[in-house]
Amino acid sequence: MPNPYTWQMIKEAVEELGGKTSNSEIRKYIHDKYGGVKDNTINCTILTCCVNKQSRINWPENAKPRLATSQYDFLYSTGRAQVELYNRDIHGDWEIRQSDDGSLLVTQVGIDTSKGDSAHPNRKLDEDEKETETKEEMYFPWETHLRDFIAKNLSSITLGDNNTLRLYVDDDGTDGIEYHTEVGRIDILAVDQDDNFVVFELKLNRGVDSAMGQLLRYMGWIKSKFSPDKSVKGVIVASDIDEKLKYAASMVQNVTLFKYQISFSLQQESLKPS
Repeated sequence: MPNPYTWQMIKEAVEELGGKTSNSEIRKYIHDKYGGVKDNTINCTILTCCVNKQSRINWPENAKPRLATSQYDFLYSTGRAQVELYNRDIHGDWEIRQSDDGSLLVTQVGIDTSKGDSAHPNRKLDEDEKETETKEEMYFPWETHLRDFIAKNLSSITLGDNNTLRLYVDDDGTDGIEYHTEVGRIDILAVDQDDNFVVFELKLNRGVDSAMGQLLRYMGWIKSKFSPDKSVKGVIVASDIDEKLKYAASMVQNVTLFKYQISFSLQQESLKPS
């Protein structure tokens, strides 16, 4: 008899562990009973099934507005790498809502998302987030959209070996979007089918020439801290790839360059009613 789906294993684990547990205990339960399931797959699925995690929108199951009433809506995050079974009477009704600018927000039903972070009640910014908000070089809206688009479509990106990518999620349940390291924040941290790391550095028209240095710094940190026996690849995504960047990339192993294009058009409408 085949194993159940990963989300079913997770739900079973939380139920068997008393309805409230940690990510590490879920992984241990699944490894002991079923074996063969990668830690990152378990971590990603836990994140997907937490009704109050904003990052869940980066998985196909949650890529459109909906109420938290599906089979994937059975966990509630109570803190870093801690979850419990979702109970509407205790935790309230949650949803994935489309905001005015078209982005998706994970929020409680009835919360006014037009007032910034009030979409996430009682949430306080940590020191890293405060620092990011006050940084001189903040993301342009386009770069944020680019980051989210790539994160949602990692499975369609190949680096020459047709090896499928997915978003990295660490043991604490932190996903690879704006991943904090001791040497800065990685735009997107992904892994391939063999759990090798892929570091994405995104640039618009700002600082493209410095992108290689940033990328190599992040790659070196990941190799040192996480991946001594795995390879680490790097990807620079920019609106313009100049000759200087190409020369630099040609001398570095495991670095790939991608150029993106964004376009839209305006069409004047007749003032006569149809």
